Amino acid sequence: MKNTCLLSEDSKTYLCCFYQILDEMVQGMTTAGLTQSISHNFIVQMIPHHRAAIKMSTNILRFTENSAVRRMAQRIIDQQTQGIGQMEDALAACNQLTNPQMDLRLYQRRIDLIYREMYAQMGSAPENNALAAVFMREMIPHRQGAVRMAENALKYDVCTDLVPILRTIVTQQRQEMIQMRSLLSRMNCRRG
Repeated sequence: MKNTCLLSEDSKTYLCCFYQILDEMVQGMTTAGLTQSISHNFIVQMIPHHRAAIKMSTNILRFTENSAVRRMAQRIIDQQTQGIGQMEDALAACNQLTNPQMDLRLYQRRIDLIYREMYAQMGSAPENNALAAVFMREMIPHRQGAVRMAENALKYDVCTDLVPILRTIVTQQRQEMIQMRSLLSRMNCRRG
């Protein structure tokens, strides 16, 4: 009897690309040049996170015909591209505000915990041929990580240019998680 649980060639290609993007994101976020500014540090660590979301969304667009997932992926690409531009524009002004050493330590300690949890959840999403669902199971912890990182930054003194960006990340990505969970639930109901 043939094993019907084997991954298709498309699934293998999708997953290999996803893991490469995930590894690049981890590398970019963990090797970003940090300074005495929480604002600067948030930006240089969040930009690789946003870039990964764009690449992951582009990756799923190659493999799914699910119109709801395609719309969601395109919206992520558009929003994250805009967010990167806003953060790059704010970076020069945000470099000017420095934080006390104790704040920097507490901020980065929480960030490191958020990263570890996000990386583990993204990397352990189920691998199967239902790629639209796989994508959402990978992206939900990605979005949750961004929300938690932005909320963490808002606990400290950050530059005024960054505050609206942080609030937008929290609002948009919470909404995306709700939509992803709802869509995933509908997909699971159809399969059951």
